[in-house]
Amino acid sequence: MDKVRRILVHVCKDQAAPQRAQFVQSVTGHFSDGGDDEVEVICSLERRQFVLQRGRGTPLKRPAFCPIKHLSVTEAAAIPLSVQQRGVDVGVAIILQTANQRVLLTRRAKELRIFPNVWVPPGGHVEPDETLLEAGLRELKEETGLKLEPEGASPKVLGLWESVFPPMLSRGLPQRHHIVVYMLLLSPLSHLQLQASLRPSPAEVSACLWADSQLVRAVVSSVDGEDGEVPLDHMQTTVSVSQVSSEGALSDSSLSVEVLVGRAPVIGPDVERVSTGTKFALELWLKSLETSDLLTSCPLTSDL
Repeated sequence: MDKVRRILVHVCKDQAAPQRAQFVQSVTGHFSDGGDDEVEVICSLERRQFVLQRGRGTPLKRPAFCPIKHLSVTEAAAIPLSVQQRGVDVGVAIILQTANQRVLLTRRAKELRIFPNVWVPPGGHVEPDETLLEAGLRELKEETGLKLEPEGASPKVLGLWESVFPPMLSRGLPQRHHIVVYMLLLSPLSHLQLQASLRPSPAEVSACLWADSQLVRAVVSSVDGEDGEVPLDHMQTTVSVSQVSSEGALSDSSLSVEVLVGRAPVIGPDVERVSTGTKFALELWLKSLETSDLLTSCPLTSDL
């Protein structure tokens, strides 16, 4: 996509004017005095700029193994200029909660260049002149065929994730750098009712599943970058998924839970798994279920 048409991250600190975030700059680190991997920021979409500033509001997090965080001066200089000039892109991902408290996850098509064969919520880029909600609804419709009316979706921004691809320096120098906005939308329909309208795009999606809170808890307990077994007591060994054919047809199948609780490998090729950023968002979703008051950080206003 032409860089003029991309929405880019801008950061401001101490009341200074917003400055475009550099590709080799950790956005989380910009706001972290002690090198913490999670901070709170205030976010807004202004004049085609996604502006972040320090303040109590929305959690912004990066993984401990974030490549940008660990990038040496020599490694940064080795990144092609065309990549460095990209800046930091903005994406939006939809945590779609059904009436019976399930969330939709999709497996990215294996042909995609970025995070192929990885489980994520529906989402994508933000077009100029779109709000975050409009972008999220558009991507939801394009990737899954599901259409939600904005008036009844009760949108809430759960959190922001600093995403870099490849996700670890051991797999190569960074090629893409995003801030992903995870937005919670509520549907008045059950997952079975929504399933009847599911029409995934085979160019982007190879499978779909509706995850309940028990499965989500198991997924988020598998922390990327850490060791140890994930307790799967009292859980079924497989979950139902809908496979997507090259023509877009759906077929019932099953998937081992072990796949979904797998961790990002430190070395070697990536594997089918739930993305690290998705785990972050799902953990925030669980917290929203456990409290009567949904997270009000960065409330969605007309300029988002």
